[in-house]
Amino acid sequence: MLAALLGTATASMAQTETQTTDPATQNAQQGATLPDAPKPQAPAQEQGPKAQLKQTMEVLGKRSIFFPELAHERKPLTSKQKFQLAVDETIAPSRFVGSLFTAGISQARDSLPDYGQGWDGYGKRYGSSVASNASSHLFGTGLIPSLTHEDPRYFVKLFGSPKNRILYAMSRVLITRTDDGRPTFNWGTVMGGLMAESLAVSYLPDSERTAGKTFTRFGVRLGFSALDNVVKEYWPTIFKSLRINKLVPPERSDPGTVTPQVGPPAPPPQKDDKDKTPQN
Repeated sequence: MLAALLGTATASMAQTETQTTDPATQNAQQGATLPDAPKPQAPAQEQGPKAQLKQTMEVLGKRSIFFPELAHERKPLTSKQKFQLAVDETIAPSRFVGSLFTAGISQARDSLPDYGQGWDGYGKRYGSSVASNASSHLFGTGLIPSLTHEDPRYFVKLFGSPKNRILYAMSRVLITRTDDGRPTFNWGTVMGGLMAESLAVSYLPDSERTAGKTFTRFGVRLGFSALDNVVKEYWPTIFKSLRINKLVPPERSDPGTVTPQVGPPAPPPQKDDKDKTPQN
C-alpha cells in the first residue's frame, strides 16, 4: 500500500508541473510542429514572343560591325556620316565574306573567262569584286545620298510574316527613305551600282568592256543586293543564334526599326487638351 501511495503522489506532481509550464514554452513547442511558411518565389524570366522581341530590339540598339548600314538610331545622317558609313561598309566583314561568295559563283559559272580558272583566276575575281563593292559604296552610300538627301541605311521591318518581311527587304533595293523619313526611290543603290559597274570597265578584261556586259553585271548586282537585304532583315535573329556579342561595341541608342501601324493615326491634340495634364 505504501508503494501505491507513493506512485499516486508522483503522478499528481507530474500533472501539476505540466499544467504550470510557462505558456511561452508551450507556444514554442507548438510552433516547432507547425509546417514551414511558404517561401517567396523569384519571378519567372520572360519567355515567348515578348522576350524575343525585347532581345531583338536590344540587338538593333547597338551599332553592328558586320553590317554597319543597319540603322541603330532614328536621327538622320549628315553628309560626313554618310561618307564615313561608306568607308565602314567597304571594310565590313560582311563585304569580304560576300566577295568570297560571289567570286566562287563567278568561278563556277566561268564568268569573266579571261581571268581563267584555279586559284589565280579566283583571286582576280575576288579582287574585282572587292573593288566594285568599294566604288558602289562610295557612290551609293556617300555621294548620291548626300545629293538626294536619302538615308542609305537599312531599317529592319521586324514585324509581320516571313513573306512580308522578305518582300519588304527585296523592295528596299528600289525604295528607301529620305532624311526626314519619307519613302522615295532608291537612287543611291540603283545609280550607285550602275556607276560602279561603269567604272569597272577600266580594270576588267577587254571582253567585258561593252554596254551589254555592263548592264548584265548591273542586274546581277541588284539581285545580290536584294539577297543581302534579306540577310540584314533577319540579322538580329542570326546574331542571337551565333552569340557573337564581341562583334558589337557597347554603344546603345534608340533602334531605328520600322514599327507596325496600330489603328488609324491619332487626331491632333486640341487646344484645351494641351492645358490638361494627366493626373497620376
